Amino acid sequence: MHAIEALARIDQNGNITLVKPIKLRNKQVRIIILFPDDEDITDGVWLEYAVKNPAFEFLSEPEEDIYSSNDGKPLSK
Repeated sequence: MHAIEALARIDQNGNITLVKPIKLRNKQVRIIILFPDDEDITDGVWLEYAVKNPAFEFLSEPEEDIYSSNDGKPLSK
């Protein structure tokens, strides 16, 4: 797998537009979005991305369902 770095802007609708075109045509690509640390991301946004991230799909497999409501002790206030 090869990597190309390019600048882009994300508009108010969440669409990505490249600042300069990339000379690749008719290719499927993976995109990693990097942004400055000074922009806060809410917990809800992180949760949304984690739920949609394919890296966690294995948690839906039946063999990962190893706990029940009888496990552990309830939290008390």
